[in-house]
Amino acid sequence: MAQKGVKLDQETFSCSICLDLLKYPVTIPCGHSYCLNCIKTHWDKNCEKKLHSCPQCRQTFTPRPVLVKNTMLAVLVEELKKTGLQAAPADHCYAGAEDVSCDFCTGRKLKAVKSCLVCLASYCDKHLRPHYDVAPLKKHKLVEPSKNLQENICSRHDEVMKMFCRTDQQFICYLCSVDEHKGHDTVSAAAERTERQRELEGSRQKIQQRIQDREKDVKVLQQEVEALNCSAEETVEDSEKIFTELIRLIEKRSSEVKQQIRSQQETEVSRVKELQEKLEQEITELKRKDAELEQLSHTEDHNQFLQKYCSPTHLVKYSSFCTSKPIFLQYFDTLQEAISQVTKKLQDIQDMGWTNMSLTVTDMGVLLLQEPKTRDEFLTYSRQIILDPNTVNKRLLLSEENREVTVVNYEQSYPYHPDRCTDKYQVLSREGLIGRCYWEVEKGKAGVLVAVTYKDSDTVNEKFGDNDTSWALGIYSSRYEFRHKNVTTPVSGPRSSTIGVYLDHSAGILSFYSVSETMTLLHRVQTTFTQPLHAGFCLYCSDGDTVEFCKTN
Repeated sequence: MAQKGVKLDQETFSCSICLDLLKYPVTIPCGHSYCLNCIKTHWDKNCEKKLHSCPQCRQTFTPRPVLVKNTMLAVLVEELKKTGLQAAPADHCYAGAEDVSCDFCTGRKLKAVKSCLVCLASYCDKHLRPHYDVAPLKKHKLVEPSKNLQENICSRHDEVMKMFCRTDQQFICYLCSVDEHKGHDTVSAAAERTERQRELEGSRQKIQQRIQDREKDVKVLQQEVEALNCSAEETVEDSEKIFTELIRLIEKRSSEVKQQIRSQQETEVSRVKELQEKLEQEITELKRKDAELEQLSHTEDHNQFLQKYCSPTHLVKYSSFCTSKPIFLQYFDTLQEAISQVTKKLQDIQDMGWTNMSLTVTDMGVLLLQEPKTRDEFLTYSRQIILDPNTVNKRLLLSEENREVTVVNYEQSYPYHPDRCTDKYQVLSREGLIGRCYWEVEKGKAGVLVAVTYKDSDTVNEKFGDNDTSWALGIYSSRYEFRHKNVTTPVSGPRSSTIGVYLDHSAGILSFYSVSETMTLLHRVQTTFTQPLHAGFCLYCSDGDTVEFCKTN
């Protein structure tokens, strides 16, 4: 009980503005006390209105009271501080400056927990109880606490605005509906809320569907990134293996050639040295014979000279020695020439291969941008396109395989879907297209737009080619035309009921071809695609006309 009394004293000596112990307490004429700075600030905010009222009891004072320190309160507050007790924490049940206060509390007001749209008042837990217990009040509409309840009151008739004028798009009271809004399309606010709630749910469905579509597109792009990374890693590994094997073979061949050269060198050097020794022996013998002949030349006895000169021992047999280039040097020359030819061939292969690899690595588009030339080459990128039943106009009949549409003179019972084309006889493909794709279209007798487009719920009912997110080729009995950004460009080319469409999403290329025995380019687009593209058709109102995606494999 003593503790409870202390707490009461702390609240008694607290300022109802700052909710803290009084600082320099002053008492105004109504008897309530505040911190000097708190009450001065409160009155300064309303000085232009010349209203000086008590924040608790709302009593007003004119002129503005002179504020004098309440010495008794000041002494009591100081005594409380000396005892070491602090002011009780602000009770969160009481309304602060930013809270909605209870309109029925007196003195210090509690927070409101609900506002009543019928009573146009806000209630704390205690004063709200009758709305749960009293039968008439149970029917009142309770909402979260609001400071703007007066906005629900008609300024002209001072009545609650429970109706909505659809003609003027504003809330009105019952008297307004029979007065200035007489003859207008008016409904209850609840009915309008129900209708708007239905529209809101439809919008949310569109947004949620768009989120799902974008998540699918992101997943497809992630898969493409993973595929690109995987392919690049495999290519790097393969190239490293190839170059490693090539280097190993070259080193092996180099070692073998070196061994052959050294072996040949050893053989030839040995042969040359043997020949050199024989020549040196022959030189020695020749010098000896030369000395004998020189001695003979000085013999004065004619008979003796002739006898010795004619002796067989005086005859010298000279060894034959080829003075042409040695065979082993010719071998080295031939080998060097062969190595030079191999080096040149390797250099040519390297230059050609490196050029191709540089084109691929530096700009993969250089190779990828090269469009196929023949129909067989185009068909290597063939995609089987399936139409999306959620987008088809109700005047178009889908085939069982969802590849063909036919114009009919009655609406089909397709269920509601936010992506459904309602204004034009159009339909989109189910899957978004990225990478390199090719497909063919077979049209009936009437005209048709063969298009690609971003799948945007906001523009799904715009005619293909009328905006900057779709590209369309118009195919008619005697002419072609290309449509983009609502601009039409005449296109020339041979007439054909079969049209080929080639897309290189990464390179930003879209091409239309007339398909017959040959592929004839009708129109090419070079741009930057920022989203996956969906193939689509737009037909005209010729009953029974058809268009379909061809089976190309």
